[in-house]
Amino acid sequence: MGVVNNLAAEIQHVQKQNQQPHCCKYLFSWRRRRRLPAAAVCGLLLFAVGLFSLFTGQVASDLEWYSQRLVKRTWYYDTSRGYHAPIDIWKSKYSNFYYGCSTRGPHFAPAVREQFSNGYLLIATSGGLNQQRTGITDAVVVARILNATLVVPELDHHSYWKDESDFFNIFDVDWFISYLAKDVPIVKKVPEKFMRSMEKPPYTMRVPRKSEPDYYIEQVLPILLRRHVVQLTKFDYRLANDLDEDLQKLRCRVNYHALTFTKPMRNLGQRLVTRMRKMNKRFIAVHLRFEPDMLAFSGCYFGGGDKERHELGEIRKRWETLPESSPNEERMRGKCPLTPHEVGLLLRALGFNNNTHLYVASGEIYGGEETLGPLIELFPNFYTKEMLAGEELKSLLPFSSRLAAIDYIVCDESDVFVTNNNGNMAKILAGRRRYMGHKRTIKPNAKKLSALFTARDKMQWSTFARKVKSCQRGFMGEPEEMRPGRGEFHEYPSSCICQKKPSKYSVLNKNNFDTLLNVSVSREEFISGNEQNHKSLLRREEKGSTKNGSISIVEEEIEHDDFLSD
Repeated sequence: MGVVNNLAAEIQHVQKQNQQPHCCKYLFSWRRRRRLPAAAVCGLLLFAVGLFSLFTGQVASDLEWYSQRLVKRTWYYDTSRGYHAPIDIWKSKYSNFYYGCSTRGPHFAPAVREQFSNGYLLIATSGGLNQQRTGITDAVVVARILNATLVVPELDHHSYWKDESDFFNIFDVDWFISYLAKDVPIVKKVPEKFMRSMEKPPYTMRVPRKSEPDYYIEQVLPILLRRHVVQLTKFDYRLANDLDEDLQKLRCRVNYHALTFTKPMRNLGQRLVTRMRKMNKRFIAVHLRFEPDMLAFSGCYFGGGDKERHELGEIRKRWETLPESSPNEERMRGKCPLTPHEVGLLLRALGFNNNTHLYVASGEIYGGEETLGPLIELFPNFYTKEMLAGEELKSLLPFSSRLAAIDYIVCDESDVFVTNNNGNMAKILAGRRRYMGHKRTIKPNAKKLSALFTARDKMQWSTFARKVKSCQRGFMGEPEEMRPGRGEFHEYPSSCICQKKPSKYSVLNKNNFDTLLNVSVSREEFISGNEQNHKSLLRREEKGSTKNGSISIVEEEIEHDDFLSD
């Protein structure tokens, strides 16, 4: 019996030993059967991806080959966003996708009534026409911040040009008051009864440059509440650049809608525009800004020898706070305006031929006909307001601001506007042209061009022109050259520019290319970032709204921190 029991125990032990390897063998076999299909699937996926990439790459290559032959190439292809888009020197291809939008937001409270406001705000502007324009625009916003009644601003009669013009001589004062009635109460003067009841004359103060709204509330409002009338003097650039969106839109309503010139001045300006277009349907306006005061302020040297140094040095003395500077260093930094000859060379290098009609907005040119000669030789169809208007301009000759207003109107209506420095008129007009649909505005990249102009005699024209075009990438007035919120708001009013919803359009010439491939893309696809290149033409248009704030990088932001009267 003991032997039987031992034998049974031994058989049971052997069965247990055989059972365990069998289980492990089954487990490993199961794992192997699950692993092999997964590897096979991965391999097939990788093979499919490679095959797909090869196919799409070949199609994109063929598409590019056809597009290069069917589309007429131009001198400049914007590569900042990773795509090839020919740039028309007369008009941006993307201007139709943008429009000015400055309507009041739903939470923007109506204007307070005059009798319930915190008092009257008097503003004394400073500088020339466009510098005063920035002051008037900001004065309305400050009145809104203070919940005050704005008195129509006083214009500067003591600037460099000694212009005696008042507000109503240049701007339509009744339109100004009525257009802004829902934003700020505005009156032509402080009521006589109120002035007689005042125990003291209006309190006068000057606020620091680019003050924040909080400064006005903390420092100016208590005085306004106590004295009821406050005058802010030398009011130019006295409000911060960055404000909340509602206040930025108010700036735009003032600058682009409320501030209109008087009817006689508008009529004269439009007559000059009509005369330019009768000679040629398109024309360029150049703000030459080569007057003695501008050259003296810049601290640059323009090759006129000891006579130039003495004359400009004497003018420069009127700015007591200007630091001493090296003319060569200023030019290398891009702070010097181009000479008229350099402006002509720039335009010819960009592709404007000698049949192009030029309107030159300028006051007294330093050096006169001798300085202008090289520009006129490059562009014989050369015109100024004096040449176009003749006797019609005679009554305005004693008033520099009114003459500047005529130049403003013609420059605003031009097909292409060329700035020659980053002064007040250049900024104001550049911003307005962006707001009004991104009309072409060319801003010389003076920092890069300075070295190129110095060496222009050492290279062939074709090389010089090619390098000029390369320097000007990012400075041709394309809608997305500047990040929203950067730069001076008057020059880049990003809060007041909206984008239209994307619409279908053929990227290439429709008549030729539709026979090859019927492709429609959205604008968002076409001008997307560096992650997408020209192969995105293969993608179908995706439904959805185009987002505001698409950006591209500019090579250099030219910004003179000057407050020169212009």
